[in-house]
Amino acid sequence: MRVAIVTESFLPQVNGVAGTVRHVVDRLTATGHRVLVVAPGAGPTAYAGAEVVRVRSLALPGYRSFPLGLPDPVVHRALDRFRPDVVHLASPIALGAVGLRAARRLAVPVVAVYQTDVAGFARQYGLPADRLIDRWVAQLHRRADRTLVPSSASWDQLAAQGVPNLHLWRRGVDLGLFDPGHRDPALRASWTEPGHVVVGYVGRLAQEKRVRRLVELADVPGVHLVVVGDGPERGWLQERLPAATFTGMLRGPELARTFASLDVFVHTGEAETFCQTVQEAQASGVAVVAPAAGGPLDLVAPGRTGSLYDVARPQALRGAVTALVADPLARARMARAGQLAVAGRSWAGVVDELLGHYTAVLGGPSERLAA
Repeated sequence: MRVAIVTESFLPQVNGVAGTVRHVVDRLTATGHRVLVVAPGAGPTAYAGAEVVRVRSLALPGYRSFPLGLPDPVVHRALDRFRPDVVHLASPIALGAVGLRAARRLAVPVVAVYQTDVAGFARQYGLPADRLIDRWVAQLHRRADRTLVPSSASWDQLAAQGVPNLHLWRRGVDLGLFDPGHRDPALRASWTEPGHVVVGYVGRLAQEKRVRRLVELADVPGVHLVVVGDGPERGWLQERLPAATFTGMLRGPELARTFASLDVFVHTGEAETFCQTVQEAQASGVAVVAPAAGGPLDLVAPGRTGSLYDVARPQALRGAVTALVADPLARARMARAGQLAVAGRSWAGVVDELLGHYTAVLGGPSERLAA
């Protein structure tokens, strides 16, 4: 199969969209498929045997590391030359709209993957454009042959906006990388004294992740906080959490070692369509505390594989963490159950499911392309 992936983000960016596309390309090329990636901004022009076509981009204020793809005739020329069987739109917003038009012109079926709640992020920043963004994103997905959503919350969100042909497609987790066996006593000793419960956050330090809620954990007795990641909120957090350990961005084995060395993982984002770091914590054998909103609702079974807190209640994060700090048996039980819950979610299996969706849209003429 010849698959053209038009993505809003790719290497060298580190985020959920870029990571998912990377795993998809890895599996597709390894199983004999031809792949073309179209991505914004500067970066590698080849990856895992696939050509990567780079298009013009604009750096967003506050997101200098996230280039926004611009309309560019390069997209049409690249797809004309590649002649794909199917076009995969990864989190379509700007560049995805160009890819959709190119696919329509070629009469090629389109699978659109919903992955980023951009309107939700806009609301976190108090921007008045959230409704306009919602309508735009929904319009793109309505014109696709099939939309893949990562969670029941995302399904409900798009269904309410009239998007048809929704199908659940979850994310995989690198089970060879994230594993409890990477727990490192020496690393823990470098963070804090013995006997402390290590609570960690992993992710972008930005307003849309609601990371300022981490301040609720500043003085929980017996807790040492580890913050992994970088972003515009880092300085604000460091001023208010002087006792916490800030590692900056980590990748690969170093990240896996850090995950496995935590006792409790917390996430604060309320607009997550999936929340990959929850899966990575569970695969690492760590108890999870996450918001009762968005993607985590599907990933965390309260009291069994983790704990969910009410995002509308002040100090709810602190309460959930304090309860787990006081109950090591509950932490161990949740950690084990969480690890078992993700044990079958390999990227190979998840991408093989994606191939089934490609095959399905190739099975007959596209209703939308004829519209």
